Amino acid sequence: MSPAESVDHRRTHNLLLVSRLLSLRDTASPFTLLLDSLSQSSRPLVREYIERAITAKCKTVFVSFSTFSPPQGITTLISARRKPIPVLQKEIFAACSANGSSKTLLILDSLNPLCSSAPSSLAPFLSSLLSPTTTLVAMYHTDVPLCLPPEGSANAYPDSAPQPLTLLSYFATTIITVHSITHMLAAKAARDRSLAPPGYGLDEGVDGVLVGLGSNPAEGVVLELEYRRKSGRGVGEWFFLPGEGEAAGMKRSVLPGGVEEKVMLLEDHPRWKESEAVKQRGGAGEEEEPMSTFELGLTESQRKARDEVVLPYFDAQREGGIGGGGAILFTPDREIDDFDDEEDEI
Repeated sequence: MSPAESVDHRRTHNLLLVSRLLSLRDTASPFTLLLDSLSQSSRPLVREYIERAITAKCKTVFVSFSTFSPPQGITTLISARRKPIPVLQKEIFAACSANGSSKTLLILDSLNPLCSSAPSSLAPFLSSLLSPTTTLVAMYHTDVPLCLPPEGSANAYPDSAPQPLTLLSYFATTIITVHSITHMLAAKAARDRSLAPPGYGLDEGVDGVLVGLGSNPAEGVVLELEYRRKSGRGVGEWFFLPGEGEAAGMKRSVLPGGVEEKVMLLEDHPRWKESEAVKQRGGAGEEEEPMSTFELGLTESQRKARDEVVLPYFDAQREGGIGGGGAILFTPDREIDDFDDEEDEI
């Protein structure tokens, strides 16, 4: 298989995979973990899940731990604030089994409260929600610190146990980390120039800075996908999900069967391809030239005149060459220099 055919095969295979995951087909991933931050929220991705669930005629159950205004299009809203886990389980079971729907999309808007209040019950609780007809999608905010129960309490978390995020990463069949496309492009431009990538938000380390410039852009969201197959082999890929206003102007990928998919590989993003072309040329693009009030370049006539200038060291190379001895080249000025005939001629 040629390199071009290999790239096309990978593109088609991975686009089919992400289309299956977002469209809830064939129960490809029973438990999907979404990792987001202040720099990029996972709400655009959750909205895409809900829209595709409506198209597939799947019921959507939204469990709210911290969301005040739930997204539109959901079938059932369950408020989980200050509810014991057994009570919450019964409400979720009743909502998922209602109306006799064959498929259900269950969304948990935040796992951080459970990780802080009852970390030891996290795995049994999530395991009880999984079923052949239920697809679980849960969000975890990576920049929210956890407040684990103190030692001696009923819900104390043992020191020997793994951290909740480590447990969730092991338990999930698919992990999607969302990134800001603005920050990704800025980091790539810095790496192409062999510079340290810039930091944003909390990574800047500046007091009072929580959200950096370019966070949560309307253009779209970058998806870092890690999918675990049943065999245990993992598949990793970077995708770009365009925003609602940008999707119409983006070129869609055509999957086998004539199905159009608006999600694209990150390397196929127009601005990413432009940055890659600049990197291959080995120079900076026009937008990266230093700002100035005058022209820094040379015209064709100026470049030609510069090439015709004979530099002094050319004469030294012609007379003696390398190792031919040193010589001083001096041209006296008639008005300034007082030339003496008795001096050695230079």
